[in-house]
Amino acid sequence: MAAWLLAPLHASAQEPRSSGLPAPAGMDWTFNFDATAGTFGFANSLFQNPRENVEENLSDQWLEGSIKPKLSGVYTLGSSAQVYGAVSAVGERTFASVPDLVGPDISSFKVEDLSIGWRSGKAIGSSEHVVDLTLGRARYRLGHGMILFDGGSEGGSRGGYWTNARQAFEFAAIGRVTPGPHRAEVFYLDRDELPESDSETSLWGANYEFGVADHSTFGITYLKFMANPAMRPGRDGLNVFNLRAYTAPIPGLRSLSFEAEYAGERNGDLLSANATSFQAAYELSNVWWTPTLTYRYARFSGDDPDTAQSEAFDSLLTGFYDWGTWWQGEIAGEYFLSNSNLLSHMARLHVEPHSRVSGGVIFFQFLADEPSTFGPGVASKDIAVEADVYVDWKINNNFSASFVTAFANPQAAAEQAFSRTKNFAYGMAFIAYSY
Repeated sequence: MAAWLLAPLHASAQEPRSSGLPAPAGMDWTFNFDATAGTFGFANSLFQNPRENVEENLSDQWLEGSIKPKLSGVYTLGSSAQVYGAVSAVGERTFASVPDLVGPDISSFKVEDLSIGWRSGKAIGSSEHVVDLTLGRARYRLGHGMILFDGGSEGGSRGGYWTNARQAFEFAAIGRVTPGPHRAEVFYLDRDELPESDSETSLWGANYEFGVADHSTFGITYLKFMANPAMRPGRDGLNVFNLRAYTAPIPGLRSLSFEAEYAGERNGDLLSANATSFQAAYELSNVWWTPTLTYRYARFSGDDPDTAQSEAFDSLLTGFYDWGTWWQGEIAGEYFLSNSNLLSHMARLHVEPHSRVSGGVIFFQFLADEPSTFGPGVASKDIAVEADVYVDWKINNNFSASFVTAFANPQAAAEQAFSRTKNFAYGMAFIAYSY
């Protein structure tokens, strides 16, 4: 997804806007307002297998909407250090024949951001804001979101299943030191989960990243999870080790880039699981519409039924970074597959015909890592193949829109597990306003 569309769809606007509030010397206020509306539907129901020669409408169609007002403030001290804070709220509504998976016809309105922080300006070190501390309801994101990106749950009693306007952790304490190309962080995060399915997930962690100019970032992270052992026995006490590299390593050929990531999960005798991904992309910058070709392979281990210990990867707190990442597929990844017991191949063509319009097509092949634990009686690895076509349109400085058409063909494993034989057909239109 184009960078200009990421913020309106899944985050607050970044452009500062005057709040109209009194601003004493050193004080700067910023007011933002985001709103979204979307329509989503399956031509062939996600939840039932259409039957031949039966006159029955098995389509699913629903609507989602959200608003998010936000007020931010920064007070600059005499040493150029800054105290900053933010407060926001999110209102969401899901309605019009909502499927059970998405949640009921419901609305909610609750606080989102509520945080305060301090950054050092030029008071420490030779560069600006070497030290940064944040406390309260805030976001924290790790890399491109394979394991830690989204601090808030959606759908259910809150509404907004796809919209995903809530991403702040219920409580976050983040300390960050950034001398030059180095970044070191320590943090504690408590996830804001749905009240009806609150697993009491929280974690602390340490992260180190090294940036090379503007073309490469390398990171290593350790996470320690806590959870309600009755609901998440494998997550309570879980140790997670993460290595990642995002790089365009060849001088003179920065249009060729690579991503590689590994996550290992260990929890004594309960769990030993692994995830790996590798991606290569090439942008044809001198070709009409500047097409970018991408291939990605990803594996999230499944449970081996012949061992006492579980090998099923816990997908943790994944999130949306770009189309296909890390909810893989607008049908499969959004609605019936998770990043566990899953092998995937992704091929993508992205084009930008205009400065305000981009789009592309993504193909997925989904396979079970351990077929026998995908479902009772499953012997095949083949779950589904999917094709997504998307268009992103920046209408003007305030409005943007996205359109998706997707098709998925269930394979033998889906038929054996769910008796699904008919193709899935899905479409969505989503518009966002940002002030």
